[in-house]
Amino acid sequence: MYSLALVVCAVALSHSALAVKVCSRPPQVLFATIDVDKSVYEVGEEVEYTCRPGFVPNNGQRKYTCLPTGKWPLNTLLCLPKRCPTLGPLPHGKIDFVDLHYQSSINFSCEPGYNLLGTRTSQCMADGKWSGSLPQCQPVTCAPPSLPEFSVLSFRRSKPGNVSHFLDTITFECVPPLALIGNETATCMANGNWSSIPECKVVTCPTPTGIENGFLEFVVRRTYHYNESVSFGCQPSYVLEGPKHSRCENTGNWSTKPTCKGPCKIPAKKAVVLYNGEKKRVQNDLKDGIQHGETVSFFCKNKEKSCAYTVPVPCVDGNLTLPACFKERGFFSSLMKKDPSDMKPCEDQE
Repeated sequence: MYSLALVVCAVALSHSALAVKVCSRPPQVLFATIDVDKSVYEVGEEVEYTCRPGFVPNNGQRKYTCLPTGKWPLNTLLCLPKRCPTLGPLPHGKIDFVDLHYQSSINFSCEPGYNLLGTRTSQCMADGKWSGSLPQCQPVTCAPPSLPEFSVLSFRRSKPGNVSHFLDTITFECVPPLALIGNETATCMANGNWSSIPECKVVTCPTPTGIENGFLEFVVRRTYHYNESVSFGCQPSYVLEGPKHSRCENTGNWSTKPTCKGPCKIPAKKAVVLYNGEKKRVQNDLKDGIQHGETVSFFCKNKEKSCAYTVPVPCVDGNLTLPACFKERGFFSSLMKKDPSDMKPCEDQE
């Protein structure tokens, strides 16, 4: 009887022991570890989460205690990847990236005409810094143009020094009297070559010819070499228009010659006009006319206001046209009516 009671007591005690609550493994947090990792935790036992290298915790709780209910409190921890600082700028280059977080990569490249000095890629490391250092984009260099020894072609740099970089230019010259055929300047290109190299050749021009109503000054009948020039002049009363000198060009032709523009006769027998700011009588003072490019102003009458105004007319290579408002006066009208040149100017009338 007593033994049966002892057995019942033992079973009751074992059930009481089994009723004590425990916690299973705490929930996993991505990119985090716990300080104590086991399959069963006693009530009141504490665990602490630590974010793995390259990750940082948010504002969530890092420490959690096994509750009497055998449950863990709601886990609010997040481990977020570290962010590396923004790189750049990269002068004359470009930085390509998707994001700036841990384990992300960025790529460096340079504009045409520049070479990358340094690494082409960099990675965001666990310490929040980029691997390596920021590269540089250095301009492409061009070697001096290859010219034969004792060449008649020479060059000079646009910038001081012995090195030419991308977009630098050089200017070529030929030993006189040779003519430069091609571009006078060359540019250092993105591929490290010069854009073009000219040649030096013998160029002559034929004996120049004269111009109408003009003449050549001190010209010898011979062929002329490149860059030699001749001068022109005009007959009396003619005006030289254009360059006085013509030059033998590298094409074997002469540059543009000037022209001689003729004077103008004033097509009025009697008239008073303004010439160089003074009143002149055509029949006396300007009977020889005026030269090309000069201007005379004719007096015209405003009958309504009884005043006079002037209309300027230029001489254009022998041509001068009277203004429509000008009326040439006959003998009787000159006796009876006042000449417009003696009337008050219209601008002075109220």
